[in-house]
Amino acid sequence: MQKISKIAVLTSGGDAPGMNPCIRAVVRTAIYNGLHVAGVRQGYQGLIDNNMYDMDPRSVSNILNLGGTILKTARCLPFRTEEGMETAYQNLKANGIDGLVVIGGDGTFTGALRFSKKYPDIAVIGVPGTIDNDLYGSTYTLGFDTATNTVIEAIDKIRDTADAHDRLFFIEVMGRDSGAIALRAGISCGAEAILLPERDTAIDTLIENLKAGQYNKKSSSIVIVAEGDKRGAYDLAEAVRKQIKFYDIKVTILGHLQRGGSPSAFDRILGSRLGFAAVNALIKGETQKMVGLEANHIKLTDLEEALTQHQFKLEDDLMQMADILSI
Repeated sequence: MQKISKIAVLTSGGDAPGMNPCIRAVVRTAIYNGLHVAGVRQGYQGLIDNNMYDMDPRSVSNILNLGGTILKTARCLPFRTEEGMETAYQNLKANGIDGLVVIGGDGTFTGALRFSKKYPDIAVIGVPGTIDNDLYGSTYTLGFDTATNTVIEAIDKIRDTADAHDRLFFIEVMGRDSGAIALRAGISCGAEAILLPERDTAIDTLIENLKAGQYNKKSSSIVIVAEGDKRGAYDLAEAVRKQIKFYDIKVTILGHLQRGGSPSAFDRILGSRLGFAAVNALIKGETQKMVGLEANHIKLTDLEEALTQHQFKLEDDLMQMADILSI
C-alpha cells in the first residue's frame, strides 16, 4: 500500500456547480489527516505549466455557495501526448505530490486513467463532476441537480410568455450524449414533448401530439430538446412550422447558463461527500478509482469501468410517465 503524504486537486473539462464544495472537502479532509495539499490551476494544463500552489483550510473559506471552480478549468490537448504527461509527472514529483484528485467528466477521467497507468506511483482518484449525469458508477454527478433546477426555473418563465401569446416554444437544453436534464426538467415543467438522444421521436408523432394538445384547448406548448437530439431545436421547429399554423413558434437555446449559479443544497452535500471520500480512498491506498454515490452510499468504481460503461440508462418509468402526463 502506497503511503500518501501530499495530494494535488484539480478540476478539468466543463465546470459544474458543486466543484467548489468538493475542493473544500478535499483540502480540509486531507489536512485533518495530516496531509499536505496543492491546488492545480486550470486542470491538466496547470500540471504541465507547474501552476500549483499550497492550500490550507483558509484557502477554501466561503466557497460552498460559489458556482464554477476556484481552481479554474481548461481543455488541455498537450496532456494527451507522451511529452505532456511526462512534463506533468515531473512537476508532480518536483512538488512532492504522490496523490491526485481529479474532478470532471469522461474526458477528464480518460486522461487520468492513461496518466495513472503510465505513472503508477501517482495514485489517482476521480470525482464525477458533470451536469450531464452520464457517468457509470454514480446515480448523480456533481452539478446535475443544480443545472436541472436552473433549467426548470427558465422554462417556468418561458411558459408564462408562451401562455400569454398562445405560443409553442422549442427549448434546447444541454445533454450531448444524455437526456437526463431534458427528461427531468420536462416532467417537472409539464412539457408537451421531450426529445432525447436515447430514443427517436418521429416528426409525425410530435406533430400529432401537438395537434391533440390544441384540440384539448391547450393555450401553449413546450417541447424540450436535448442538444444530443440529431435534428436540433431549430430544424425541429422549422419542420413543425410547415404543418402547424395555430401556434406562433419560437426557439430558445438555454446554453451555458445551465452550467453556472450557486450549487443547490444537494450538490453542496454531494460535493462534500465525494471530496471527503476521495481523500479517504487515497489514504487507504486506492488508485484508478472513481468515487460515486449509489443508493445513498459511497461506492468506488474502477475508472476503466466508469468510462467503458459511461452511457447512463434513463429510467423507463420516467420516459413512460412523461408521455402519459403530457396529454
